[in-house]
Amino acid sequence: MHRNVPDQHRQYAKAMRADSTRAENLLWQQLRRSQIEGFKFKRQVPLDGYILDFICFEARMIIEVDGSQHAESASDKIRDAHFSTHGFRILRFWNAEVEDSLDSVVLAIRAELLNRGE
Repeated sequence: MHRNVPDQHRQYAKAMRADSTRAENLLWQQLRRSQIEGFKFKRQVPLDGYILDFICFEARMIIEVDGSQHAESASDKIRDAHFSTHGFRILRFWNAEVEDSLDSVVLAIRAELLNRGE
């Protein structure tokens, strides 16, 4: 995993933070400031040529909040495989799932955080 991020990727990630979806904003309000069991998440992080919605480096967890354009996405499978080989767990939630069942999504994330490495 390298963190030598091209300036173009940094600028794109910054723009994405400013233009987040409603679902991303709702989830970010739950993840920010280490609110889930003290784990620190960052949002819209450029890493290895990708922009990740949310990442917790300590727990090696990536969370993606997807719209319908991600259904059956071959590029998402390649990306997930890339990060899995580097020891990351990837959790994917649909926008509607976050918007309609935020508490359930947060509970699922919390459970994964507490069950890491088991």
